[in-house]
Amino acid sequence: MTTESRTIAIQLARQLELDRPPVQLSYLDQPPSGVPQHPGGVPSVCTFFAFGTEKPFYAPLTEHAACEIGAFVLGIPPEGELGGRLMSTLGTMQKEGYLNPGEEARVPHNAAAPKFVAYGPLGSLSMPPTAVLLFARPKGAMLAVEAAGAGTDAKPVPMNGRPMCAIVPIMNQGAPVAISLGCTGSRIYTDLGADTMVVGIRGDHLARFAEKLTRIVKANEQVAAETRSRKGSAGRPQRKSG
Repeated sequence: MTTESRTIAIQLARQLELDRPPVQLSYLDQPPSGVPQHPGGVPSVCTFFAFGTEKPFYAPLTEHAACEIGAFVLGIPPEGELGGRLMSTLGTMQKEGYLNPGEEARVPHNAAAPKFVAYGPLGSLSMPPTAVLLFARPKGAMLAVEAAGAGTDAKPVPMNGRPMCAIVPIMNQGAPVAISLGCTGSRIYTDLGADTMVVGIRGDHLARFAEKLTRIVKANEQVAAETRSRKGSAGRPQRKSG
């Protein structure tokens, strides 16, 4: 899987014009052999996403609990001190008008949390990915959505906003490809930038997605060439005299 994943990673980076490598997330029951443990101390779950574009590592579930919303999305039960922080944060967000009352109940989250999560550039880990995340600009996201919609097995691509980390449980619940517009916190924690969104690909759909993407990119190049030709040959609108 590693060689295939590396090949797909190169393809995705080239065809979608990514500034960062695709990042792989793998849910695990045991610490992965030969992969270093992250020292911890990160302020959010999405921070692990950003670090995962740089090098492989794993983190136990406890290291994800500093981010109460991310921990809830990951599937950690909101109990005890964590639950208190979560309720306090939600209350503050509602008071500030950031969240509507009851909106938190609709946030996608895992039914059960993994014991460990491995992160790393796609192809740098020996285990298969649970999900792959791409930090893409709108054009890349456009191509990804078109690739997801190609073929008889196509499903609608869900688009989600806050919180950005909810894109993973959306895929775990059945979506082969998903889009996240991100959230204020994730844009700060991950240096996402104003022109970037997140494309998610479910791990078991990765090879199929890469195959469809190649066809879509080629088709877009042909359409682009024809469109430029039509634009170049079009005459300027003539003003009516009168």
